[in-house]
Amino acid sequence: MSGRLIAVSNRVAIPRDGQASGGLAVGVLAALKEHGGIWFGWDGKTTDSEPHDARVVDDGNISYATINLNRTEFDAYYNGFSNETLWPLFHFLLGFFKYDRHNFESYLRVNALFARKLKPLLEPTDVIWIHDYHLIPLAAELRRAGVTQPIGFFLHVPFPGYDVLRALPVHEHLLRCLCAYDVVGFHTQRDLRSFQECIAQPGIGGHILSDGRIRAGGRMFRADVFPIGIEVEDCGSLAHAHRDNPEVKLLRDSLMGRRMIIGVDRLDYSKGLPERFHAYERLLQHYPDNRRNVVLLQIAPPTRTGIRTYNEIREELEGIAGRINGRYAQIDWVPVRYLNRGYDRGMLMAMYREARVGLVTPVRDGMNLVAKEYVAAQDPDDPGVLVLSTLAGAAFELEQAVLVNPYDTDGVAAGIQTALEMSLAERRERHSAMIATLQRNDINAWRSRFIEALRHGHEGEQHD
Repeated sequence: MSGRLIAVSNRVAIPRDGQASGGLAVGVLAALKEHGGIWFGWDGKTTDSEPHDARVVDDGNISYATINLNRTEFDAYYNGFSNETLWPLFHFLLGFFKYDRHNFESYLRVNALFARKLKPLLEPTDVIWIHDYHLIPLAAELRRAGVTQPIGFFLHVPFPGYDVLRALPVHEHLLRCLCAYDVVGFHTQRDLRSFQECIAQPGIGGHILSDGRIRAGGRMFRADVFPIGIEVEDCGSLAHAHRDNPEVKLLRDSLMGRRMIIGVDRLDYSKGLPERFHAYERLLQHYPDNRRNVVLLQIAPPTRTGIRTYNEIREELEGIAGRINGRYAQIDWVPVRYLNRGYDRGMLMAMYREARVGLVTPVRDGMNLVAKEYVAAQDPDDPGVLVLSTLAGAAFELEQAVLVNPYDTDGVAAGIQTALEMSLAERRERHSAMIATLQRNDINAWRSRFIEALRHGHEGEQHD
C-alpha cells in the first residue's frame, strides 16, 4: 500500500524559515516530506462565528490545512476537557482532575468538526496518523462518516491504569473510541500494559491475542510501543555551533567556574518543579561544600496562561526560589536563577552543554525529550550527567542516568550530589551507552516504525 500521509494534531506547527521546533514537529515533518501529504489541525485562532473550511497552504509536497474554532467551544474542549480533565488524569494527578459534562460534549463536537473538515481532503489511498489526547474520538467520527482508510493514533502522554482511568465518568466511551484505530501507539511498555488492562475490562470486553493484536469493539487492531526520539546529531551540532553565542558566553563568564545544574520545563504541575526546588535546597543543606560552588538554572516558560492552576504554580516557584536565594545567596553568588521565558533550540543545546548536571524530575511524563536532548548536546570528551525521574518514560531507555524518585527530596539531593562527584571515566561510560540508545531510537526510527506498523496492520486487517 502506498499513498499520502495525513497527519492530524490539535495545533499545526507550520515551520518558520524551514525550521521545526523539535519533537512531534520534527518527526511529522520528516514523514510528510518522505511520503507527501497534509498536516491538518487548528490554526491557533478562535472566532465567535461558525468555523471556516480548511485553508490550505502548499509547501512542496506538504500541504498545511488549518481551521479555526469557535471561541466558547474551544475553551470547553481545550482548556476544559483536554487540560483540566484528561491531562491530570493521564498524569495520575487526580488532585488536579476536574470533570464537567458540558466540557466533554464540546470535546466530542470539536472532534466531529475535525472529521467533517478533514474528510473532503482525503483520497482513497491516504494513511491517517492522529496525535494525542485532544483527538481520541476522531477515528470513530471518521469511521462514522464512511472513512475506511488506515488510521493510527499516537499518545504523547502516559496512559493510566484502570483504577485511575475509571475516575473519569466517560472512560468507557473513550476506550471504545480507541478501538476505531488500526494502530494505537504508546511511549513505554508501562503505558501499553495499562491500556491492555483497561481494554480487557468487562465493560469493553477486549481480548489480547497471542500475537499482541486486540479484538474489541467489533474490530481487530494493534497496540504497541513506539518510543519517540530526537535528532541526535542535530542536538550535538547545534550545541557546538552556538557555543560562542554572546548570551552563552555571558552565561559561561557569569558562572565564574561554578558548576551549573540545568532544568528546562514547561511551567506545568506534572514537571515536579516545586519538588525539584525543595531537593536543590536540601542539597545545599546536606552538602554544604556546594554553597558558592553550584548554580541551578531553571528555565520554565509559561504555558496555558489564564488557567488558575498554572498561575498558582508560577507564584509557588517564585516564592520557593526567593526563599532559597534569601537564605543562601552571597554578594557574588545567587544559588537559583529562575527564568520564565523560552529560548530557541540552538541556545538551549548550548546551555545544556555548559551544564554539569541535567535535572529532569517530572512527577509523571510520557517520555520527556529534554532528557534526551541534554544527553545528545554533551561534549563526549567531558560530558555532564543526567539526573532523571523514574516516573518519566525516558527512564525506560536511559538506564545509565542517575535515576531518582521525584517525591524523595533527600534522594534527589543525593542523586545530584552523585552526579556532581562522578569521575570523568564514569561520566564518559554512561554517556556513551545513552548515546547509543538515542541513536537506535531516534526520531526517524520512531516515525518509520509507526507508519510501517500502520500500513502493515491495515493490510493484515483486510485478511482477517
